[in-house]
Amino acid sequence: MMQPAKKKFYTPTEALQKIAAFCAYQERNQKEVEAKLREYGLDEDEAGEIIIRLSREKLLDEERYAKSFVRGHYRHKKWGRRRIVQELKQKGISEYCIKAGLKEIDGDEYYQNLVDVLEKKDRLEKEKNPRVRRQKIQVFLMNKGYEQDLIKMALDDMGKVPEEDED
Repeated sequence: MMQPAKKKFYTPTEALQKIAAFCAYQERNQKEVEAKLREYGLDEDEAGEIIIRLSREKLLDEERYAKSFVRGHYRHKKWGRRRIVQELKQKGISEYCIKAGLKEIDGDEYYQNLVDVLEKKDRLEKEKNPRVRRQKIQVFLMNKGYEQDLIKMALDDMGKVPEEDED
C-alpha cells in the first residue's frame, strides 16, 4: 500500500518562489494564495507578508483577477451577471473589484450569449407543453445567472409562449 505523500513545508523564501510561479501561471485571488501558503506550512504573518509582496510586485491583483474571471465566465461558460457576482463574492473579491470586473461585459455579446444558451436548451428540452417548456428554460437560464427581464425578453423574441394568456 502506498504511503500518503508527506506534506512538504517550505521556508518563507522557498514559499515565495513557489507561490510567485503559481500566480504567474494564471490569475489568482488572495483567498487562493493564502490557502496555498498555509498548505506550505506558513503562519498567518508570513503568509500576509508574502501576499503584500506579491501585490506590490503586481503578481497578485484582485481587480485584474475579477476582470479575467468575468471575461472567462461570460465568454466561455456563458454565465450571467448574477452568477458571476455570486462566485466572485464567494471568492472574497471586494465590491469595487467586482464592479470593475463587470465592466468587461459587452451588452450585445452578453445578450447574444443568453440567446445562444436559450436556443441550445430549447433544442435539448424534451418537454412538449409550451408553458411548462418555457418555465423550464426560464429556470435553467436563471441558474446560469441571467437576469429575469432579459430572459423574458429573449423568450418573447423567440416567440415562446408567455406565462399569461394574451386575449
